[in-house]
Amino acid sequence: MASEPSFVSPTLPFRPESWDIRVEGLIASSDGSAMDREGLRVVPEATPLVDEEGAQPAEHGAPTKKASGDHVPSTGRRGTFRALRSRPFRLYFAGQVASASGTFVQQTAIGWLVLRLTGSAAELGLVLAVGGVPSLLFGPWGGTVADRVDLRRLLIGTQTAYGGLAGLLWALAAAGKATVAAIIVISVAGGVVQIVDSPARQAFIGFLVMPEDLSSAVSLNGVVMNSARVVGPALAGALIVTIGTTPCFAVNALSYLAVIAALVMLRPLRSGAPQRHATGGLRAGLRYAASRQQLWLPLVMMALVGLLAFNFPVILPVLASHTFHGNGGTYGLLSTMLSIGSVAGSLGVGFIHHPRRQYLMAAALAFGAMLAATAGAPDVAVACLTLLATGAAAFSFVTLCSTTLQLHSSPEFRGRIMALWVYVYIGTSPVGSIITGAIISAAGVRAALLTGAAACLVAAAIAARVYTPPNPDAALTDLATA
Repeated sequence: MASEPSFVSPTLPFRPESWDIRVEGLIASSDGSAMDREGLRVVPEATPLVDEEGAQPAEHGAPTKKASGDHVPSTGRRGTFRALRSRPFRLYFAGQVASASGTFVQQTAIGWLVLRLTGSAAELGLVLAVGGVPSLLFGPWGGTVADRVDLRRLLIGTQTAYGGLAGLLWALAAAGKATVAAIIVISVAGGVVQIVDSPARQAFIGFLVMPEDLSSAVSLNGVVMNSARVVGPALAGALIVTIGTTPCFAVNALSYLAVIAALVMLRPLRSGAPQRHATGGLRAGLRYAASRQQLWLPLVMMALVGLLAFNFPVILPVLASHTFHGNGGTYGLLSTMLSIGSVAGSLGVGFIHHPRRQYLMAAALAFGAMLAATAGAPDVAVACLTLLATGAAAFSFVTLCSTTLQLHSSPEFRGRIMALWVYVYIGTSPVGSIITGAIISAAGVRAALLTGAAACLVAAAIAARVYTPPNPDAALTDLATA
């Protein structure tokens, strides 16, 4: 599965016939709809209809029902783990824990196997890169598919496809026929599946929790992925040393059974069925995002930061070997500290109920400052501390951006918006890696870190300068504060 990734309580019901209800902290727009002028609060257009006593949302204007017990009503308490009150999210979360770890086990084993087969770092880089080519070329169109099919059924299909590809690699490895060509074909096939899987998974989270718990759900999802980056390679290393690479592929193939079972068992709080009003394709999604500052601002910020600052797989090996004259253990230590910080940052954002423009700006500033501090680190010990803080700031920023996009996109466009998010976050990696590699070759790794820091500062400056007026459709709130 791809990585990577996002209120008020109680939920504000969106009932057109109830315009006379007064809501503290909100003011009326020109057509009478509630507009939040204090920050990012509940988005009526993106919020399920909830009855007065229960927590079960209605679907497309259907009559409301009592809470089914799948969600514990909000008590207004903050907490990173509050999304786990939702039974559908608990099931999904458990499946993700198993599957994400299996994915990183396989990625580590593929790297070792290809290097053993070829002895070439260049061919290893090619194999690792080809899987991202389909998303780089066609990623934004995957959201159009996600907006037109039932998300749960789509994800069952994509996870089954991933499991089948992992099973095929397992069988080839067991038979001694896992050639580089076969691995490339399987990687490309997985990249094709990822085109629709990534936006669908991002959008699906919003259907598993109530809006006031969305930041918690996004942060926990980030915790799973960042923890898997540490646990997966460690488990793969133990398996490779003791019994070889083939069991690693078996672990990944079997891990998909967990997420498929979870998807079959769960029932979203609100249906992820295709939207009846979903119109247009990618072009309509781009127009929708471009016309709403609360959508294009996080996307532009992430595009800048993702292109020039999120290139740690290129930076850290050089930092460890060339700057600090270390070995593989040094590289592993630096990577581990970054991952631990990432987990901490993802957990920290879970305490935030209401993402605000100031939070996006502060996270980008902190990320840039920590990259600059890492560039100036005199030794490994200091670099470990700065990378710990860098990981926390970086993934606080990522989680805040993802939560903002999910809260401020209507269901009929959410798949396309999250496809754009995946594209600027993950799809820019190949281009960013090339740019970062060129900077390192010309001026050194510290210059590459400072370039990333500058990108973060520019993103923060954009957030500081942009004023987000009320949305034209008066159905979404803005990023400005009173």
